[in-house]
Amino acid sequence: MMEPSVVHLTAAGVSVVVVAEKGALPIVTYWGAALGPLDDATTMRILTDTRPNRAVSEPDAPLPIGLLPEAKQGWMGFPGIAGHRDGQGAFADVRDVVSLHTPPVTPADSHRLTARGVDVSGLLAVTVEIELLPSGLLRVRATLRNDGTDDYRLDGLDLALPIPGRATELLDLSGRHNGERRPQRRELVDGTHLRENRRGRTGPDAATLLVAGTPGFDFARGEVWAIHNAWSGNQRVWAERTNGGRSFLGAGELLHSGELALRPGEEYTSPWIYGSHGDGLDAASARIHSMLRVRPSHPAVGRPVTLNTWEAVYFDHSLPPLIELADLAVRVGVERFVLDDGWFLGRRNDRAGLGDWLVDPSVWPNGLTPLVDHVRSLGMQFGIWFEPEMVNPDSELARAHPEWILSPPHRDAPLARQQLVLNTAHPDAFAHLRDRIVELVTAHRIDYIKWDHNRDLLEPVDRTTGVAGVHRQTLATYRLIDEIRAECPWLEIESCSAGGGRIDLGIVERVDRFWTSDSNDPLERQRIQRWTSMLVPPELLGSHVGAARAHVTGRHSSLSFRAITALVGSFGIEWDLREASESELDELAAWIRQVKRLSPLIERGTLHRLETEDAHIAQSIVSDDARHAIVTLAAIDSPPHIPGPMLRLAGLAADRRYRVARLRVAGSDDPTSTRSQPAWWDEEFTCLGSSLMQIGLPMPTLRPQEAALIEVTEA
Repeated sequence: MMEPSVVHLTAAGVSVVVVAEKGALPIVTYWGAALGPLDDATTMRILTDTRPNRAVSEPDAPLPIGLLPEAKQGWMGFPGIAGHRDGQGAFADVRDVVSLHTPPVTPADSHRLTARGVDVSGLLAVTVEIELLPSGLLRVRATLRNDGTDDYRLDGLDLALPIPGRATELLDLSGRHNGERRPQRRELVDGTHLRENRRGRTGPDAATLLVAGTPGFDFARGEVWAIHNAWSGNQRVWAERTNGGRSFLGAGELLHSGELALRPGEEYTSPWIYGSHGDGLDAASARIHSMLRVRPSHPAVGRPVTLNTWEAVYFDHSLPPLIELADLAVRVGVERFVLDDGWFLGRRNDRAGLGDWLVDPSVWPNGLTPLVDHVRSLGMQFGIWFEPEMVNPDSELARAHPEWILSPPHRDAPLARQQLVLNTAHPDAFAHLRDRIVELVTAHRIDYIKWDHNRDLLEPVDRTTGVAGVHRQTLATYRLIDEIRAECPWLEIESCSAGGGRIDLGIVERVDRFWTSDSNDPLERQRIQRWTSMLVPPELLGSHVGAARAHVTGRHSSLSFRAITALVGSFGIEWDLREASESELDELAAWIRQVKRLSPLIERGTLHRLETEDAHIAQSIVSDDARHAIVTLAAIDSPPHIPGPMLRLAGLAADRRYRVARLRVAGSDDPTSTRSQPAWWDEEFTCLGSSLMQIGLPMPTLRPQEAALIEVTEA
């Protein structure tokens, strides 16, 4: 009989305390700020307090709620294991748990705990993994194996992490196409706050992060606990407060009825559920950024400046204008030229051709080679657009293979964007997609794919089985990307999903960049990028300078406002440069020179979202050694006060002196110069970091859609 034990995982200012004992899955009793070394008395106290006191309506011998909650624990929320065998065995009862803890070899290693157990029936085996990463980011997942002789129908596998009673306020995100990731807040009350996603992709309205915190928490203050479901298909995240006052954050994959039946010997592994704790949202976000940046696959510093052709030519493909566009692109400093939708068979509009991944000879009589060769002769990389998971009914593929469509057997699912969904889990469809993409990529040694996914998965039924197919579709898409990259190891991939509809920590393991939104309106982008960067660091977020008149909103903006907005991201252009004046081309080239100079800071610095009134958005990026920083300040509305509160910076060294200067580029208009402005607006100065952080900078007078870029360097 294994004696109860306390396992203390700690890293980067975070502690996770786990109680492991025979006959129970791991119990996370604490997740939060680092506790320091635990003495014997404290350890005994933790063991004693793990068992809750009996309250009204609770079992006579109350049990603590485990990482994989069970009904026997008196848990009334989403069950950790939900499933059955033709109605039998609906309530899992995991016993005979053996916990294995492998201590880290070096401080850079993760702290891991793995627990394995079996259901009392002996027909289900369960493995739970708990990992505290060097950044202090926690992640957990579970694996369920069917050890019976008949199918086990799995309805869900949810994991739960405890949060303290003082975390009484919730924040998550919603949004829409061209308006992704808008924050929403509410009080945490008794019962369940549930965010379900049935879109078959992460979605523009995804919760992204579900955050619980102390009342009034913000970017730089208040204690917060945040979770993220690292899965690109249907999912749920939830917050639960029991009527006894215990609170949890949890998540799992959302499975359609009958979608997943484990055959004898088969396993199901849940997505990783990430948990981030911090003093303020910025601290919790920084742990995620740090985790991503230490991956071997993370893009190197110096992301290529990209030009995408979509808003320049749309479907009107022909060689001469694209050659002209490439010449202008290299003139301003572009390093990657991406040919968007419209290059393949029959694709003169969005109603036909999708799925027929062959170069259209009526548009490209000599193939893509003349364009690719010209782009390469200019020293740029060449990229191309695909939407592999979708198909137009008006296509050779759809006519030849209706069985490859992810729709009910007797009819097609409703059209969206004039398209249906291709079943990537169908072996023949999978092979067709892989071979077509690899063939084109290798023929031209294409450097980059913009991988789009423009619609939700409505009625997603595998026609060959009659079973809902989102789970298998998601795994097959992951595998498709993995196999293409294995065949083409030089290839980079951008995840685009009607803009920012598939941004999560599942797909991030397979892509190098995200298209943040189809809206290039810098005013909208200021808001969208602010909240998307809570999960994903700037260097992974495509941020482009669009036309002066935004194609999506019709709003006009200056080049400086567009460039400063795009600068905090993976910088690019979505603009028909043939329409730009000579002075605009010169100014854009000057901004791109600044982007390239500042890229080491932007792509590896710590992001701070600065406190302002709602009419402004300000942020800073500070180097690890606190010797270099930039600040962007943008007006998105008319401010309620002029000049308004001081702008306090963050992340600097209090005892160092810094030089502060507003950055401008040659040829950029400055309408702010006619107004009364603080002295620092036109003349650089030096002062202590403590002054910049505690007192701040006097706010300039900015009108809506005006922005400033400020550089801060150690003096």
